Amino acid sequence: MFIYLSKKIAIPGNVRLRCISWSKDQGFIACGGEDGLLKVLQLETKTDDNKSKGLATPSNLSMNQTLEGHSGSVQVVTWNEQFQKLTTSDQNGLIIVWMLYKGAWYEEMINNRNKSVVRSMSWNADGQKICIVYEDGAVIVGSVDGNRIWGKDLKGTQLSHVAWSPDSKTLLFGMANGEIHIYDNQGNFMMKMKMNCLVNVTGAFSIAGIHWYPGTEGYVEPDCPCLAICFDNGRCQIMRHENDQNPVLIDTAMNVVSIQWNHCGNVLAVAGFQKAASQDKDVNLVQFYTPFGEHLRTLRVPGKQMSSLSWEGGGLKIALAVDSSIYFANIRPDYKWGYCSNTVVYAYVRPNRPEYCVVFWDTKNNEKYLKYVKSLISITTCGDFCILATKADESQPQYVLVLCNSIGTPLDPKYIDIAPLFVTMTKTQVIVASKEAFYIWQYRVAKKLTAMEINQVARTRKEGRERICHVDDTSSGAADGILDYAKTLQGTRDPICAITASDKTLIIGRESGTIQRYSLPNVGFIQTYVLNCWPYQLSLNCNSSRLAIIDLSGLLVFFDLDARVTDSKGQHVIGEQLKLERKDVWDMKWAKDNPDLFAMMEKTRMYVFRNLDPEEPIQTSGYICSFEDLEIKSVLLDEILKNPEHPNKDFIINFEIRSLRDSRALIEEVGIEESSQFIEDNPHPRLWRLLAEAALQKLDLQTAEQAFVRYKDYQGIKFVKRLGNLKSESMKQAEVAAYFGRFEEAERMYLDMDRRDLAISLRIKLGDGFRVLQLLKTGSGHADDSLLEQAHNAIGDYFADRQKWANAVQYYVQGRNQERLAECYYMLEDYQGLEDLANSLPENNKLLSDIAHKFVTVGMCDQAVTAFLKCNRPKEAVDCCVHLNQWRKAVELAKQYNMKEIGSLLARYASHLLEKNKPLDAVKLYYKANYFFDAAKLMFKIADDEAKKRTKPLRVKKLYVMSALLVEQYHEQMKNAQRGKTKGKTSEATSALAGLLEEDVLSSDSRLIDNAWRGAEAYHFFILAQRQLYEGYIDTAMKTALHLRDYEDVIPAVEIYSLLALCACANRAFGICSKAFVKLESLETLSVEQREQYEDLALQIFAKRCPTSSKKSDLDGLLEEGEGKLPTCVATGRPITEYQFWMCSVCKHCVQAQEISNYNFCPLCHSSVS
Repeated sequence: MFIYLSKKIAIPGNVRLRCISWSKDQGFIACGGEDGLLKVLQLETKTDDNKSKGLATPSNLSMNQTLEGHSGSVQVVTWNEQFQKLTTSDQNGLIIVWMLYKGAWYEEMINNRNKSVVRSMSWNADGQKICIVYEDGAVIVGSVDGNRIWGKDLKGTQLSHVAWSPDSKTLLFGMANGEIHIYDNQGNFMMKMKMNCLVNVTGAFSIAGIHWYPGTEGYVEPDCPCLAICFDNGRCQIMRHENDQNPVLIDTAMNVVSIQWNHCGNVLAVAGFQKAASQDKDVNLVQFYTPFGEHLRTLRVPGKQMSSLSWEGGGLKIALAVDSSIYFANIRPDYKWGYCSNTVVYAYVRPNRPEYCVVFWDTKNNEKYLKYVKSLISITTCGDFCILATKADESQPQYVLVLCNSIGTPLDPKYIDIAPLFVTMTKTQVIVASKEAFYIWQYRVAKKLTAMEINQVARTRKEGRERICHVDDTSSGAADGILDYAKTLQGTRDPICAITASDKTLIIGRESGTIQRYSLPNVGFIQTYVLNCWPYQLSLNCNSSRLAIIDLSGLLVFFDLDARVTDSKGQHVIGEQLKLERKDVWDMKWAKDNPDLFAMMEKTRMYVFRNLDPEEPIQTSGYICSFEDLEIKSVLLDEILKNPEHPNKDFIINFEIRSLRDSRALIEEVGIEESSQFIEDNPHPRLWRLLAEAALQKLDLQTAEQAFVRYKDYQGIKFVKRLGNLKSESMKQAEVAAYFGRFEEAERMYLDMDRRDLAISLRIKLGDGFRVLQLLKTGSGHADDSLLEQAHNAIGDYFADRQKWANAVQYYVQGRNQERLAECYYMLEDYQGLEDLANSLPENNKLLSDIAHKFVTVGMCDQAVTAFLKCNRPKEAVDCCVHLNQWRKAVELAKQYNMKEIGSLLARYASHLLEKNKPLDAVKLYYKANYFFDAAKLMFKIADDEAKKRTKPLRVKKLYVMSALLVEQYHEQMKNAQRGKTKGKTSEATSALAGLLEEDVLSSDSRLIDNAWRGAEAYHFFILAQRQLYEGYIDTAMKTALHLRDYEDVIPAVEIYSLLALCACANRAFGICSKAFVKLESLETLSVEQREQYEDLALQIFAKRCPTSSKKSDLDGLLEEGEGKLPTCVATGRPITEYQFWMCSVCKHCVQAQEISNYNFCPLCHSSVS
């Protein structure tokens, strides 16, 4: 930042001022002094001229009112910003509240305790409460409407200061003895504040000021110190909150009288005086610090004694009460900003966000792009790019340099380990310096390359080269590639304080005034120069021959780097300081195209120098963006940052320098020939361009062509040639009007010449579809259909770019632009319109695939499939069905188009159904797809699971029957497949056998193939035995139950033998019953308790009955005869001994011949008997 005194207002009658306060919102300045003096002043801020906005505004007084009411010396003045009230107090303890009415201030309330004097008053952040402290320890908290909220007498203390916390929950009371006590907002004591800044301080001291910044404009960074406390002995501490154990400590080395934060809490002003060693009187000083204790500037103020200071609301001015005068100083803040390719880049903080908001404002198109950046340190720009230097992480000292383009897109981040205190960049390099070392990164940016070239570059591209050097190491060149950060840790006695660079030279300034010069890009040390100042800002001219230095006090000096001179000792040296010096300079910029031209800002004036001779100054307070083509572009950052979200083009100002203004005036007054002679004598490309344009306006084509040649503008030369070929004068004028961007005029001329076609082609070039359409419709005769379509599409594009899809649709329909139409329907979510469009397209249209994908993204499977099939992409249709879980459709399509991957598809769908716990649906899927074996496997698994659950036996039997039927269908399928293969070669029996053999090879699960009906048989006989038992056919039931002994792997043994024991007992076959009990008691699956119950039951039965069987079973008899395994009748459960019996054609099970007449369906598989 830079600061200079700008104005002095003397108080009439030489009345000494005691206090001053500047209202932040309204701009009123209240000052109180001796003998009851109280004045309210206001500086004029309005101006119509853009150039002299901001600080350049003539600062006359628009209000100067003396307020009558105090008799004693006015000691405290404080503003209530929210309610526009002024509260003042004098040495007699009288408090007056003033209000603004019709442009003047009047008394609203008066209060006088008559006991003691008011030492301090403070309004809280929202202006609802005021706290007043008296010297005798009395505290009063009142409301804005004058009511007393509470009062307290702090006995035995002398109060001197009071401050509210930003959230109004805490009050700080400063005591006369220098202590600070913390109270809550109800007046209850909480604790004493620890004053770290007073360690080892002896002698008497008192509090000079307490100011707690309320955070209204946001904080520079999260957890930023905001509570400043300063003592008259110069010791100061800045805390994050009232209990901060690690505050920032400052020793200002002067006697402090007053302190205050600026409007956004990033600069603390400390006013006081220093005893001068050589002089008798004191020197008045204002010191400026950051919240982290870094010293920014010192301002010396004339006069005997300063009593108070106050910031203006925007932080651009500061008012100082000195003796009987008010001094005003202007502040030029160090904004974080830059300018690259018509874009102003600036950063600001928002109250509701911890990051910096970086705005990339394209001044040409008036568009802006926002980017939020954490812990931003600086913004540096060059050419089309900018570097954002940020802190990578709060916890570790690592930093990031982000290379961005002019719309804020990050192109390349670079992590470094040195603090980027000073950053400069050229078109190829970024140079970053800490206090002791500097780092150079040769950045690379991809030009517009073809895809092939990009691949090639990606393969061959080395990382942008990096180097790091210590400032004391002046070897000939830095080693390439190895980044030795250990160098940077070594300190230096003479730290770096400024850097600058051009394409071939790097300049580093050090605090002692030493300037080090290096060559670029090889970073070779060239030589050292010595200046007698502390460089603050350095700048090289366009050919690196001269260096401009602004020092810490705002003195601008120049140094010729290559001049060979003889010094006082008679030795030849290179480099000399030039005679020109300017004071109070805060910004300067060399011209890009002339090494002798530069512009500089001195206070609120801009000077342009040519060969160190100044032109007449221009009144402005803008920051210089660029200086080229004899024009200076300047930006009023102060105005932009008042409302940073809505920058205005009025805040960008272009100044033409004198030679350009003179040439323009010459051309207008004298004519082209004479002015061309003047330009010949003072040549500059910009002047040749001016001449060429003027000659074109007058259709002096010969002069225009010569000027374009001197300006080296090939397009201009070609344009003049084309004009020369035109016969009509009016046609030439129309072309010239179009060349200068006066399109309305050019169009009118074309139409006057009845050349509507040229007017239309002009508008087509400009992309103005609306006007093209208008011209096509208004002309006589029929309009060209293709031009109409083009115009409709251009208008459609206009609306689509602005996301007005509904408007765009109407024009795309008329322009028959199906591609963009599809996009609009999709953005509008008009899927019916999209479907109709797909239906209207011919088959295999390339747009169908795109539409189908759009349907897929919104889950519309049927429409997507239709579109895919219409463009002959069944594979993608199946994929879409799978993606949208429409498996059935996927399988149908796969079958329909004979796709090989149907098996894997089915498996995926089946697993999907099983995940959803729909096993029967999976079976159905396999069944429909004729994958009988997979269906059977799944079915068996379902039946087994159901059996384990002990559900109804009939249900389990049905499931097993279903499984077996699927296996039978599988057998049939295999036979048929084999039959198809061996057709006409061998007999049917052989082919059936081959089918069975192939089954064996294919099937890993032999249980399914061989014993498909086993589960069904088990549960059939289990149900049959119970049915016979309950119907009273006891002997038959027992014989059926005996069959169940072969099915222990299907039905749990405990159930089989329990049923057998029951049937045998009922049938008085105690031998069989006994064997069943023996089996039950030996089962390992039973618990001890269950086993005991069986034993007790057996004891009860066999205590009365002998365990021998009186009935010999027919079955046993037959088996003993040794005729082998007899078929069992599935209707009765008896073995079949006759030669004639009925066999089911499906399940191949038998029924006795006399029994089958009672059945229409097979008892086991329920297939029809007939």
